[in-house]
Amino acid sequence: MFNKKFYFALASLVGAIVGVGIFGIPYVVSRAGFWIGAAYLIFFGGVILLLHLVYGEIVCRTQEKHRLPGYAAKYLGKWAKGLSFFSVSFGLLSALLAYIIVGSHFLNILFPYLFSNQLMAGLFFWAILSFAVWRGIKTVAWMEFLMTIFLIMVIAIIFFWGVPKMNLNNLADLNLSHIFLPYGVIFFALIGLGAIPEIKEILYPVSRRSNKSFLKVIILGTLIPAALYFLFALVVVGVSGGFTTQEAIKGLSQVLGKNIAGLGALFGILAVSTSFLLWGINLKNTFIYDLKMRKGIATVLVLGIPILLFLFGIRSFVGVIGLAGVIIGAVEGSLILLMLKKAKKLGNRQPEYSLKIPSIFLYFLIGIFLLGAIGQIFYFVK
Repeated sequence: MFNKKFYFALASLVGAIVGVGIFGIPYVVSRAGFWIGAAYLIFFGGVILLLHLVYGEIVCRTQEKHRLPGYAAKYLGKWAKGLSFFSVSFGLLSALLAYIIVGSHFLNILFPYLFSNQLMAGLFFWAILSFAVWRGIKTVAWMEFLMTIFLIMVIAIIFFWGVPKMNLNNLADLNLSHIFLPYGVIFFALIGLGAIPEIKEILYPVSRRSNKSFLKVIILGTLIPAALYFLFALVVVGVSGGFTTQEAIKGLSQVLGKNIAGLGALFGILAVSTSFLLWGINLKNTFIYDLKMRKGIATVLVLGIPILLFLFGIRSFVGVIGLAGVIIGAVEGSLILLMLKKAKKLGNRQPEYSLKIPSIFLYFLIGIFLLGAIGQIFYFVK
């Protein structure tokens, strides 16, 4: 029987995960080597699935409705709330900067004569969308859903068009000097923590027979993007090889032609634009309601910080989302794992499922998050 709530929740999680990060994956995979990148996708696909399930149990054990800073305050204290708020704000501001950077690349692909200069393209992209954020123009849920569907369709077109033109030799290269490069980008691309409380609200309250729905949504909603990323990286690296660009699309034009690259850039910029509006307004409201900022100050910070960083020359798309990924992993990932035991003891709701994970394994994962962050930061500064 068709379960509308189940598929809507699944689409919400997939849509929350599949975003700007997908365009950075082929580049980092091509630099480190396809099979190193594939190993990252498999490993972090499993780790982030576990992280989503842990967060899901925390959400299920809590009667009150919160977001990550609220859960951190409840189970770990004010210090954790402050740390998680910093991580969430840093991640969203980094995402807004990444949207400006990749948006400028897409404008250059679509209108090469009009936007040959990245600075002008980025300023134009930022100005148009900043006006919308300032006015509070929201993207509606169905628009986000359509953009995700269209983006997946374009990736499918690129995949089927590109497979016959793949050069398998492009998949054989390995470069251990770039072994840490994929870490942050892949983590950033796969994480979807913000959607976990949302999908719980979509599914529940429902009958007890639906207890497994939440588990299934989290599992499928995490693994589908991971599989999609793998296929996208496979075809882009197989086609472009060493010519893979940071936004993935431009490098394809040399083999697949300008029409395919233009199609990818068109839907890419639409997807990036809707995400900029969604997260820009979300962060503005977070500053207003959680930090009690005035609306004008909150708007200036949300829109001003990313464009100032862009103007000061921070224009490496992969560098920005890579750094955001390691911060999110080190801070949010560690906090969520630390919250699990507290939630099992202090939670005030019967959960839909309960995970049995040895404490030593949780600490092992926290160690991986912290060491991975250190390795990635050293990689970028060396």
